[in-house]
Amino acid sequence: MAQEIERKFLVTGDAWRTQARASARYRQGYLSNEGPCSVRVRVSGADAYLNLKSATLDIVRTEYEYPIPVADAEEMLDRLCSGLLIEKTRHFVDYGGYTWEIDVFEGVNRGLVIAEIELERVDAEFPRPPWAGAEVSGDPRYYNVYLAHTPYTRW
Repeated sequence: MAQEIERKFLVTGDAWRTQARASARYRQGYLSNEGPCSVRVRVSGADAYLNLKSATLDIVRTEYEYPIPVADAEEMLDRLCSGLLIEKTRHFVDYGGYTWEIDVFEGVNRGLVIAEIELERVDAEFPRPPWAGAEVSGDPRYYNVYLAHTPYTRW
């Protein structure tokens, strides 16, 4: 079984920007967010993925991801998604032996910046960078599937 252990934090300040080693632009939408899982399609450059993730509010979630043709993904985004599309730039920042993913949201979610860290174990200890503010791992408002229907700019 595929499993993701992820914690989320609001980002404070811009100090992390000088530490970013790479960035990727994402455009994603949800084909389904009803029932036991969400089904997401995502395009980033020349890559596209179909993702299924358990609909639980926990740092541990079941997740499956499969590469798909970009043309198919673009068509799904344009024709099949419910809610609004999520547009963001993900920055990769190495800190304390971990890679942090910092999402800077655009469009209807502009102004929101979230840092995520994936862990090997639920009880894994990790150094928290100074720009990692309040933890929002258990707050459903900060899940992308929620933002697709209730954007940050409308809170």
